[in-house]
Amino acid sequence: MKSIVLLSGGLNSAVSLAWAQRNQFPILCLFFDYGQESAANERVSSKKMAEYFNVDLNIVEVPFLKDLTGDLTVCDDAEESAPSTEEADIQPGPGHSHNGLHPNRNGFFLNIAAAYAENLDASIIVAGFSREEAGVFPDKCFKYVEAKDHTLKMSTLSKVKVVCPTQNLSKEEIVNLGSKLEIPFEFIWICNSAGGKMCGECEGCQGYIRALQHNGLAYIWDKKTDQHLNGEPLGERG
Repeated sequence: MKSIVLLSGGLNSAVSLAWAQRNQFPILCLFFDYGQESAANERVSSKKMAEYFNVDLNIVEVPFLKDLTGDLTVCDDAEESAPSTEEADIQPGPGHSHNGLHPNRNGFFLNIAAAYAENLDASIIVAGFSREEAGVFPDKCFKYVEAKDHTLKMSTLSKVKVVCPTQNLSKEEIVNLGSKLEIPFEFIWICNSAGGKMCGECEGCQGYIRALQHNGLAYIWDKKTDQHLNGEPLGERG
C-alpha cells in the first residue's frame, strides 16, 4: 500500500519513515512549518532524511497556526512526566495547555495528510507518535488515533488509515528500532534551539542522549566536520 509520511526532523518520524520504507510504500513525506522556533533546523533535517530514503518531501507552510496558538515552542520528543496507565484518563498536565500544546495540531496535520493521500491514491498515513508523548499530548494517544481512523474512513473515498509504528514504544525502544532499521542518526534534529547545533541541555536533547546511551550509542558533535555523529557505538571516538 502507498503511504504518506509525516516528517518533523525528529527521532520518532525518522524511525517511522524507515519503518514505512520496509513495510508501507512511502510516496511522499510532509513537513509542516507553523512558525516553530526550530523550523529551519527541522526542515533541513527532514530534507536530508527524505533524500536518504529517496522519498519526495513537500513543505507545508501553515503560519496561521502560530497566530492562533501564540508563540509556543513544541518539542515532540521532549521527555515529560510519565503517562497515565489508562489512556481514557490522559489529559495535559498542569500548565501544558499553555506550554507546548497546540490544540488539535496533530489532528490538523493528519487531515491535511489525508487530503494528500486521497489525491495521490495512498491509503496510509504514517505518523511518529510515542507512548511517552501520549501522556502529555492527548492527540497522540491510541484512542485518538483510533477515533481519527473512524472519521477518515467516513471522509475519504480511499478509507485512509493512520499507522504509528512507534506509538507503543518508549524513547529507548524507538532508538533501538532506529538502530535496527539503520537510520542516519546524524540527520536527526531533536532540539528546541534555533541555533546551528543542538544544545544538548534541553529536555528533548537530554532524553535523546539518555536513549542513545541506553542502547550503547553516542551523542557527538564533531567540531572538525561541524556535524552530529549521533548513533556511533560508544567508545569509538574520544
